Amino acid sequence: MAVKYGKFELPTKITVDESSRSGNFVRFIAEPFEKGFGHTVGNALRRIILGSLEAPAIMSVRIEGVSHEYMAIEGVIEDMTHIVLNLKNALLRKLPTDEESGSREPKVISKVLDITGAMLDKHQGQYAVTLKDLIGVSDFDVVNSELVIFNVTKPMTRKIDLKVSMGRGYVPSERHPQEKGVDEIIIDSAFSPVRLVNYFVENTRVGQDTDLDRLILEVTTDGRITPEEALSFATQIGVLHLQVFDQLKFHSLTFDKGEVELNTDRDALMAKLVLKINEIELSVRSTNCLSGASIETIAELVVMPESEMLKFRNFGKKSLNEIKAKLEEMGLSLGMDLTKFGITRDNVKQIVQDYLTEKAGTQV
Repeated sequence: MAVKYGKFELPTKITVDESSRSGNFVRFIAEPFEKGFGHTVGNALRRIILGSLEAPAIMSVRIEGVSHEYMAIEGVIEDMTHIVLNLKNALLRKLPTDEESGSREPKVISKVLDITGAMLDKHQGQYAVTLKDLIGVSDFDVVNSELVIFNVTKPMTRKIDLKVSMGRGYVPSERHPQEKGVDEIIIDSAFSPVRLVNYFVENTRVGQDTDLDRLILEVTTDGRITPEEALSFATQIGVLHLQVFDQLKFHSLTFDKGEVELNTDRDALMAKLVLKINEIELSVRSTNCLSGASIETIAELVVMPESEMLKFRNFGKKSLNEIKAKLEEMGLSLGMDLTKFGITRDNVKQIVQDYLTEKAGTQV
């Protein structure tokens, strides 16, 4: 048995404020929400983005000949304490894979660092070892590849192992589950790839309703994931957690789609509906298909269900998607219920003609 609920205003799409984009900062805008839902959705997404996203981070380091983190290394300016602090700032991005499931075991990146006298002479006696020198080719992309880890003043050859794992949040060294290997130095790991998330809720309007919510979400990452990925991942995590409560579905809900609501009055709607098909810049193929089906105006097009559109001769999915996209830009869609304005499939041509005649008389 189904229970019918009233209409909920829902955003049809989310937009990116391109004018605000800067580095790893993006502002997202979604509207309209029912009053109060801007805060409900915004706060939930903010908490998930800040606390639940994963990224790779270095969890341990082993340098040949170094047994603990308080040692000084011959020929290296920094001691191990400073080297560990520098490694905490490493930003690694996990490269995409087609594998549906993979091991989450930490990966060890080994590198034999060979600093020669010629290299030192070329750099005025001091060679800066950067993160890209230690990572090389691996399963990870280095975001801040020029990060200096330590400076070498004497020729040296040492094997360096970095253990990288995936995780969430901030994990102190004592909480890492792995057993410590010989001469392995466990370090704190900052897995969260998001630096800052803010959300704001403003008033917006749909038709005569002026107290609906516009949600503005601002996301800043550190480069290990993009803001778009952060929002996408957080959305999927949220849906995953809400699915468990669907087990309590004693009755199904259906929602009233409501009447057509436009941001303007009837005249503004009719001004769109009376446009000729050839006035909306469709491709020649789509225009010819609609002409062959005797569809001359936007009004005749929007009252046509999508299923019937595909029955037209030479009319395919590509043309359908083009038309749907163009109508969406105009705030319209296929199969619209225009009975609120007295428009049906049977009288649409007459309504358009009457409106044009009325407007012409008014202008005279």
